[in-house]
Amino acid sequence: MSAAHRALWYIESHHAEPIGLADVARVVGLSPFHLSRLFQAATGTALVRYLRGRRLSQAARQLAGGAEDILKVALDACYASHATFTRAFGEQFGRTPEHVRAHGLGDIALVEAIKLDDVVVPCAQPPRIQTAGPLQVAGIGARHHAASVAGIPSQWQALALALQCTHAGAVRYGVCCNSDAEGGFDYIAGIEVADASAVPPGWQRVRIPAQRYVVAWHAGHISAIRSTWYWLLNHYLPMAGLSLADGPELERYDARFDATTGHGGMQIWLPLADPTSCKETTACA
Repeated sequence: MSAAHRALWYIESHHAEPIGLADVARVVGLSPFHLSRLFQAATGTALVRYLRGRRLSQAARQLAGGAEDILKVALDACYASHATFTRAFGEQFGRTPEHVRAHGLGDIALVEAIKLDDVVVPCAQPPRIQTAGPLQVAGIGARHHAASVAGIPSQWQALALALQCTHAGAVRYGVCCNSDAEGGFDYIAGIEVADASAVPPGWQRVRIPAQRYVVAWHAGHISAIRSTWYWLLNHYLPMAGLSLADGPELERYDARFDATTGHGGMQIWLPLADPTSCKETTACA
């Protein structure tokens, strides 16, 4: 059973208990950061968001079934008070617990258990371990979550327009950084810059320290990049005894990549944790 499957099994078996990301990570045998990135790559949603949605969906069913004591339902869903439960319930479903108890589930979108597809396509070329950096990337940045990642190509389009008269043939980077437990992250589509004075107004910049990476080649169309990330996080790193570091992850596009067709291939650079060293920090500006 893969790490993603084990995480889902544990959540489905224990979501009525006061567990969190750290508990699931400990059972699965990965760091919380690694598990967060893996779970989102595998399911399209953040682990914390999924766990909350499953608890609140069970609570909604209890309320629709006529549960009289809302506080008991809240406590069963691992909320300490009626107020915190009502707030979370409203944010999840756009309804109050009282409304669902009186009118039923109606058209609210419950979070159902996820079943993962077992089909995995590994990289055609074996990944390699490489130390690189420091590196400074600047470009078109935006904050994303699972529902907004389809907007990332528009950042690349904006970058191409900004660079149409300059930096011809420059290696371009997609940088994922500042991930949070809710599945949010910053994505910068950019190029390497020597210093802050070279950054145009409105661009975002990320400074990346020297780091050990696993470098993998994604040979397929760019739209299938998620499958390669999933294989790396869920299969390759655990089998190799490696763990993802809490730091920026890179997509590297060189002259082989055709931005018009989406073909040509590109590299994925994942930072590796070093258990013998202190956690490195990265500043985004």
